[in-house]
Amino acid sequence: MPTRNLPDDPNLDHLRGQAKSLLKRVRAGDPAAVTLAEEFHPVKTLADAQLVIARSYGFPSWPRIVRHLELVDRYSRSPHRQSVGGPLDTPQQRADEFLRLATLHYGEDAPSRRQAARELLDRFPDVAGSNIYTQVVAGDLDGVRRNAAQAAVEGGPYRWEPLLYLTYSRLDAPNQLEIARLLLENGADPNAGYLWQGMPSPFTALTGVFGRGEGDQPPHRHRVELARLLLDAGADPNDSQTMYNCGPGCPPPYDDVHLELLLEYGLGRGNGGPWHERLTTAHPTPRQLLEDELVFASWAGLRHRAELVLAQGTDPEGVGTRHPVFGGERPYELAAVQGHTEVADLLRASGAAPLDEVHEVYAAAMRGETPYVDPALAARAVARLPHLPVRAAEVGRTVAMEPLQRLGYDLSRIAGGAAPIHRAALNGHLDTVRKLIELGADPELRDPNYNGDALSWAEHSKQQAVADYLRGLPQGTGRR
Repeated sequence: MPTRNLPDDPNLDHLRGQAKSLLKRVRAGDPAAVTLAEEFHPVKTLADAQLVIARSYGFPSWPRIVRHLELVDRYSRSPHRQSVGGPLDTPQQRADEFLRLATLHYGEDAPSRRQAARELLDRFPDVAGSNIYTQVVAGDLDGVRRNAAQAAVEGGPYRWEPLLYLTYSRLDAPNQLEIARLLLENGADPNAGYLWQGMPSPFTALTGVFGRGEGDQPPHRHRVELARLLLDAGADPNDSQTMYNCGPGCPPPYDDVHLELLLEYGLGRGNGGPWHERLTTAHPTPRQLLEDELVFASWAGLRHRAELVLAQGTDPEGVGTRHPVFGGERPYELAAVQGHTEVADLLRASGAAPLDEVHEVYAAAMRGETPYVDPALAARAVARLPHLPVRAAEVGRTVAMEPLQRLGYDLSRIAGGAAPIHRAALNGHLDTVRKLIELGADPELRDPNYNGDALSWAEHSKQQAVADYLRGLPQGTGRR
């Protein structure tokens, strides 16, 4: 039985409750509980049940998981839960408000917050010199020099070290590189970081430098120079959150600046650094980071990124590449099925095993081909990847729509919260939207989460050409 992931912001009392419940269920002969015990350890006492719970989460013992939760409690921060717009009556209130507005916290990081930070600074110029944290963000080099003894002291509204306020700041301030050097020379930890709401992927100083993520936040304007400063000072390049924020955790377009720099400093090698030592099994190994990156590059069709990862000796058939986020598909299957021919050829030449007959069907359809397929094989293909038309529409694979329909796919089926026409509209693929409607997809179909039709999805992402086309359709177009 595979291990499971701890919930975000895990709680020791909750795990204790799980152990007590497991013991009762095993004694009562509950089949699922008995199976869990058979997999990890015989359960006769509460200590046995605690060991099973620990092992089911990937930890070798109960003391190890308790230690992990203590570390989570030590490093967990929730900056996104702190609100702005409160009273500004005291210097402390103004300083904290300035820091909240000027820095990324991966909640509501709207650009207007940085403008509000600048306006607050213009209104209250003394805010810049309030403490070492405001001095760092405002670019007050002399002030930081006077307070250099506090270079590694946590404080401010987020209980961050000064270096984190600098690397997560998006205020256009002077002296950022000089201040970073000064902090590092005076004891700042180049691996400083925190656990966002207890999640086991640390948001480090490097993470802040590179930005992006699900909200596609901008990188620091000195991202390369700052990153080199941190790496030269000992920041570990095996930075899991940076890899996520600049990979599957952000929308296109993608660049490889972060990857090239981290590889230069040893990404994929070493012991994983201090955060891996702290979080152990809850944190990916250096090799797993590269394997996950290869899966993403294959899925997204990023040839250069795949080349960079393969050049490190990453095995395209490695067990770690069966990434659950991408449906357990191998990199070669992901690339071939989605029509990323160059990446697929690269993976095959690097030792990837050939496709099975079902994946050959997918690959042909995504190329726009409609070969004869035995009905039983077609049914197997549809059952194995029911979301394939949604993914094809998401990337604008217009030529695949008709072959997929002939295979037996329902082009109006909702998978993962959206139908193909919703994803095509969201990403501005006008030709794909036209083709879907031509094949009978209903533009008035509403998704289950937001109750939006294709026009709503297009308007949400400001896809004007698609929106204009959908508005011009005769009323009642498609199936009702």
